[in-house]
Amino acid sequence: QVQLLESGGGLVQAGGSLRLSCVASGIINIVGMGWYRQAPGKRRELVAKIPSGGVTNYADSVKGRFTISRDNAKNTVYLQMDSLKPEDTAVYLCNVAGSSTYSRRYGDYWGQGTQVTVSS
Repeated sequence: QVQLLESGGGLVQAGGSLRLSCVASGIINIVGMGWYRQAPGKRRELVAKIPSGGVTNYADSVKGRFTISRDNAKNTVYLQMDSLKPEDTAVYLCNVAGSSTYSRRYGDYWGQGTQVTVSS
């Protein structure tokens, strides 16, 4: 089955940095990869996305602070987070759009998420 394994979350003080990684397996024909986040009591929101052959897109709240990148050979997407703020605290989830090598089903696939906590 498709697996998206996130890592890199943790506890950091305001102004600090973290880099999230997401390694995708069991998926082909990837058309886009991205990061979402969800804080308690909040709706899940797009943080950044990087479509295949397209331009990156960021939420206004993270522009200039976060950078998304891909390593296609490793099926990995990264999110470099700098100048972190307490309001960035959330579970960050990796999202990949593509086709499962097992079921042949195309769709959006999600990781379990990694916790990012920013203290003031």
